[in-house]
Amino acid sequence: MKKKTLGVLVGVAVVVTAGAWHFTRPAEAPQAAAGKGNGFGGPTTVNIVKPRRQDVPVQLQANGTVSPISTVDLHPQTTSTIVKVHVKEGQFVQQGDLMFSLDSRSEAANVQKADAQVARDRASLADLERQYKRSMELLAQNFIAQGAVDTLKSQVDAARALLEADVAAARAVRVDQSYTSIRAPMTGRVGAINVYPGSLVQLTTSLATITQLDPINVAFTLPENALAALLDAQRAGKVAVQAFQNNSPQPIEGHLSFIDNTVDPVAGVIRVKAQFDNKGTRLWPGQYVNTTLTVQTLKDALVVPQNAIITNTRGTFVYTVGPDNTAKMANVERLYAFGADAAVRGLQGDEKVIVEGKQNLRPGGKVRIADTRVADQGRSGGKDKGGIE
Repeated sequence: MKKKTLGVLVGVAVVVTAGAWHFTRPAEAPQAAAGKGNGFGGPTTVNIVKPRRQDVPVQLQANGTVSPISTVDLHPQTTSTIVKVHVKEGQFVQQGDLMFSLDSRSEAANVQKADAQVARDRASLADLERQYKRSMELLAQNFIAQGAVDTLKSQVDAARALLEADVAAARAVRVDQSYTSIRAPMTGRVGAINVYPGSLVQLTTSLATITQLDPINVAFTLPENALAALLDAQRAGKVAVQAFQNNSPQPIEGHLSFIDNTVDPVAGVIRVKAQFDNKGTRLWPGQYVNTTLTVQTLKDALVVPQNAIITNTRGTFVYTVGPDNTAKMANVERLYAFGADAAVRGLQGDEKVIVEGKQNLRPGGKVRIADTRVADQGRSGGKDKGGIE
C-alpha cells in the first residue's frame, strides 16, 4: 500500500514539473528569427540624414563686464571757491570744454604783477644796453678804460638773465591762473557733480568724473586651455568678438584688444579684453554681457547632428547605411560641437548617417529606412550660430 501511494505522488510531481516547463519556456519563433537582421527579429527601422558641408566658426563664450577705457576724477589744483558750474550731470562733453570756473581774482592780480616786473626788467635791460653801446664807442676813441666797458657788459648780461627769470615766473603765474578754469581732459560723459557755486574746494575735493564711453572695453576671462588658439588667432589678424546684452539676439561687433601676460594659477583662466565702438551707447560701464569670440573658422567642414554620434569603449563613431541596407560603423573625430550639430572628420560626405533607431543596431545588422527620401540638412545649413558646448 505504501509503495502504491509513493508511486502516485511521484507521478503527480512529474506532471506538475512538465506543465510548469511548458508554460514558462521561451517562445521559439523569435529565437528562430534571431539569425536574421540585427538579432532582434528583423530589420531595424531608422531615420537618416546626409552630412552637409559648411564653414563652421569655432567660438569661445564667456560672461564679461563692460569697463571704460579711461575714467578721470576731476580735482582742483588750487584752493579756491567755485564761481560757476558750466555743465550738468550726465552731459556729454568734448575735450577742452569748460566745466568749472573758480575765483581767479588773486591769480589775475599775480599775473599783472608778473607782467609789470617783466616790463621793468625790459626797460632796465634796454638802458644798460644803450650804455654798453655808448661805452664801446668811447673805448674806440680811448676816452674810457677797458675795465669800465667790461663792468657794463656784466651788468647787461645780469639784466638779461633777470629778464628771462621774470618771464619764466610770469608764465608760472599764468599756469596758476589757468587752474581756475577747469576743462574736460577728454571726451566723455559727466558723472555726479559734487560742488555748486560758492563751494570752497581744495586739492582733495572731487568735483566730478568723466568716463569715456566710445570706444569702450568688455573684460572677461577664458580657460587657459583656450590660450593657444587665442594667441594663434591674434597672430593671424584682428579677432572678432560679439557682445550680447540681456540675452538680446542682436550682437554688438568688436575685436580683441588685450590678452593678459599671465595665467591665473588658482582659477586657471586668462584675462582678456575686447574693444567696441559705442556711438549709440548700447554698452554701459559695469554692465554684464555675454561675449562670443571667434578664434578660427573650419572651412568646408562636414556637419552631422550630434545625436548621430556614438561614444563608447570602442571609440567615437556613427552608423551609416550600406548599399546592402546594413548598418556600417564609421569612425569619426568630433572637431567642434555647436548647437545640435557637430563638425566631424572621417566621413566622405555622401554617406547616409543614421540618427534615429541606432539604439539596438550592430555592425552588419539589417536596417529599413523609414523615409525613402534622404534628409537634406543642407536646406537649413550655414545658419546655425556656433557656441561652446
